[in-house]
Amino acid sequence: MNAPAAPVAPSYLSEGTTPVSWLLTTDHKRIAWLYLISLTAFFFLGGAMATLMRIELATPAGDLVSDDTYNRLFTIHGIVMVWFFLVPSIPATLGNFLLPLMIGARDLAFPKLNLASWYVFILGSLFTLSAVVAGGVDTGWTFYTPFSSIYSNSHVSAAAFGVFVVGFSTIMTGINFIVTVHKLRAPGLTWFRLPIFVWTIYATSLVMVLSTPVLALTLILIVFDRLFGIGIFDPGQGGDPLLFQHLFWFYSHPAVYIMILPGMGVVSEIIPCFCRKPLFGYTAVALATMAIALFGFLVWGHHMFVSGQSTYAGVVFSFLSFCVAIPSAIKVFNWSLTLRKGSITFEASMIYALGFLALFTFGGLAGLFLASLAVDVDLHDTYFVVAHFHYIMVGGMVTAFMAGIHFWWPKMTGRMYPEMWARVAAATIFIGFNLTFFPQFVLGVLGMPRRYHAYPPEFAFWHELSSAGAVILAIGYLMPLFYLGWSLFAGRFAPANPWRATGLEWQTSSPPPPHNFEQMPQVTSKPYQYELKDQQS
Repeated sequence: MNAPAAPVAPSYLSEGTTPVSWLLTTDHKRIAWLYLISLTAFFFLGGAMATLMRIELATPAGDLVSDDTYNRLFTIHGIVMVWFFLVPSIPATLGNFLLPLMIGARDLAFPKLNLASWYVFILGSLFTLSAVVAGGVDTGWTFYTPFSSIYSNSHVSAAAFGVFVVGFSTIMTGINFIVTVHKLRAPGLTWFRLPIFVWTIYATSLVMVLSTPVLALTLILIVFDRLFGIGIFDPGQGGDPLLFQHLFWFYSHPAVYIMILPGMGVVSEIIPCFCRKPLFGYTAVALATMAIALFGFLVWGHHMFVSGQSTYAGVVFSFLSFCVAIPSAIKVFNWSLTLRKGSITFEASMIYALGFLALFTFGGLAGLFLASLAVDVDLHDTYFVVAHFHYIMVGGMVTAFMAGIHFWWPKMTGRMYPEMWARVAAATIFIGFNLTFFPQFVLGVLGMPRRYHAYPPEFAFWHELSSAGAVILAIGYLMPLFYLGWSLFAGRFAPANPWRATGLEWQTSSPPPPHNFEQMPQVTSKPYQYELKDQQS
C-alpha cells in the first residue's frame, strides 16, 4: 500500500540535506541524530567484542583466542560500551532531542557548545580506537593500577587519554542541560510541573559535571605515571595503587546513575501514557531522582570491600549502599501503582518499559547481596558481579533506551514503524537477555571467576546456555536496525501525537519545525493529566 502524501509543514529534516549542513548544524535535534548514529556504531562494535567472548566461552578449553587476546577483547568491550555508549546514550540522543521540546524552548542554551561536544566525543573515541588498531589494551576497562601504570605493555596511555578527552564532551553536555533547564522553561512550567524525564536529565547533568573531572584527572595521572614515572600510584616511589581505586570509583559509581537515571525518566513517561493514568506519586518520584544523584556520591567504597580498606569503612559503605536502594525502590513502587487499574495497552515501547521494570528490579535486588560485606567477600570478582552489572546496565538502561527510541521515533522522524515487528523484537531481547545473563548468577554462586577465557568442565552447561542466549539477544538487537531503517523510507507518516500523550513535545508537528514551536507554549497544569486528555478527545 502506498504511503499517503507527505505533510507540507517544514521540518528540521528539510532544513538542509548536504553532509555539511548536518556536520555544521547547531540544531539540537540534528545533533541528537549525529550522536545516535555514532552511538549505534559503538554499540555494535562493543557487541561484536562480546560475541567473540561468548563464542570463546562456549567451550571450556579456551581454544578460539589466546588468553592475552581475550584480555584485550573484554577490555575494549568494556571501554566502548561504558564510555562510548552507556554514559552518553540517553542524555546525548533523547536528552538532546527532547529537552528543549519538553520545556517549550527553541533550542539548548548553548547550541554551538552542543555541536562542539559531539566533535570532542568523536575525537576522544577515535583516539581510544587507535589504541585498539595499534594492538589493544589488556588492563580491563577499569585500568586498575599498578598493572595499568607500571606493568602493562599494551597501549594504555592512548586508550586512557581518549576517555579523558571524551570526559570533556560529557561536561559540556551537562553544563548545557543544567543552564537550559534553569533559564529556558516555558511560561508556567514550574519545577513541579516538569516531566520526570526532565528531572532525570537535570539530575544526571549535575552528576556529570561534578564527577567527570575526577575521572579525567585520574586517567591523566595514569598517563603521566607511564610517560614520566611520577609515581602517584607506584608504592616503590611512595605512591598508593589503592588511591586509584578510590578516585576511579568515586566517579564510576555515580556514573552508574548517569547511565540509569535517564532510563528511569524514559519509563516514567511511557508507563503513564499506555496506562492512561497520571504517574502515581509524581513528587516522590522527582525527589527520589535527586536523592539517587546525591547518594551516588557516597557509596563508591562498596567496590573495594576486599581491597584492604578498614572494616569500619566497609560497614559504613555497606549501610549507605542499602540506603541508595530506597529511592530506587520508591520509583519501582510508584511505577507499579501507576500500572494498577490502568487501561494498559501493549505497544512496543510499553513492552520495553515493562521489561526494564522487571530486569532493573531483579538486578537491583542482586545488588543488595553485593552490598553485604560477608556475601561480597565470596562473590567479588565472580560472574555474579558480571550478571548484576549487566542486569542494571543492559537489562535496565539499554532496554529503557530502546523503549525511548520506539516511543519518540514518530516525533523524531515523522514516520511510524511496523508495530508487530517491534513487539517481536522486544520479546526476543527480553528472552535472549535472561538466557544470557541469568546463568551467570549461577556461575558466580558456584565460584566461576570473571575474566577467565578457560574454565573447568563443570561450568560448561551454564556457559553454553549463556552463549546460546547471546545469539538470541544479538538477533533481537539487530531487528530494530532493519525495521526502523525501513520506516525512514517506507513507514506511514506519523501524526503529531500518535500515542495521545501529554507533554509539550507532542503539541508540535512530527517531525518538529526547525525552531520547535510556531508559538511559545503556555503551561497551566501538572504533567500526565491523561484522564483530562481522554475526556477532551
